[in-house]
Amino acid sequence: MPVERLTEMLSQNEHIRGLIRNSTAAVTSACAALPRQCTHGELLPGFVEVLEIHAGAIGDLHEADEKLRVLNQQLRREIKERTLLDHQLAAAFEQEGNARKAALHDQLTGLSNRVLFHDRLEHGIAQATRQGWMLAVMFVDLDEFKAINDTHGHLAGDAVLKSIGQRLAHMTRHEDTVSRYGGDEFLCLLTPLHAQTHISMIATKILAAIQAPCEVSGRDGPLNLRVGCSMGISVFPKNGANALELIRCADEAMYLAKENKSGFAFAP
Repeated sequence: MPVERLTEMLSQNEHIRGLIRNSTAAVTSACAALPRQCTHGELLPGFVEVLEIHAGAIGDLHEADEKLRVLNQQLRREIKERTLLDHQLAAAFEQEGNARKAALHDQLTGLSNRVLFHDRLEHGIAQATRQGWMLAVMFVDLDEFKAINDTHGHLAGDAVLKSIGQRLAHMTRHEDTVSRYGGDEFLCLLTPLHAQTHISMIATKILAAIQAPCEVSGRDGPLNLRVGCSMGISVFPKNGANALELIRCADEAMYLAKENKSGFAFAP
């Protein structure tokens, strides 16, 4: 509601209150005076004047009642319009939030997409530089994933990807970031870190979580699938000073782990 409109309605309300207050006082006074104007059945000279005051006060009360009715209608309309505006505003905020989420998250798994991961990684690098921390980028590639799609269908493949994404999110901390980077590739950002041995422990736990059976629905019914993976790990500041360098080094280390069938490998 505009400030001018609110000020006007408040002024009207004060005017009506004053009218009611004055009219009520006049009616009360007239009612008290009427009995005194009658003595032994005779009317005193001021009787007509008292009746006129009483009638005028009653008329003022009716006027106040009508003005109050009109003001209440106006207030109800204003409240209805304000409520409608509040709903429209809430819907706009929800739409904007959904659009932002869709722009920054993978539609299938709900994990961060490339754009958000790059942003989080650059932010993590800036923090690690200021605080003297390490951080790690893990590049996870599922082994023989194409065979799942070919054998059991894309719905089964999508279910496996969602399951793996949930496991990665569960195995990492709140301050870490997990991203579906594309296809059957995932990236994990671990920060802050203080020792490479800590990274190895996390990598071992993630490998075990990924390799656990996935219970999904296939074209021919329920399936119990196992998926292997290869993981490459790069570490800041050793393997790169920016997001692109760290991801590239982790990707190269992933191919090294795949060739050696070692599960995971660190970038040199």
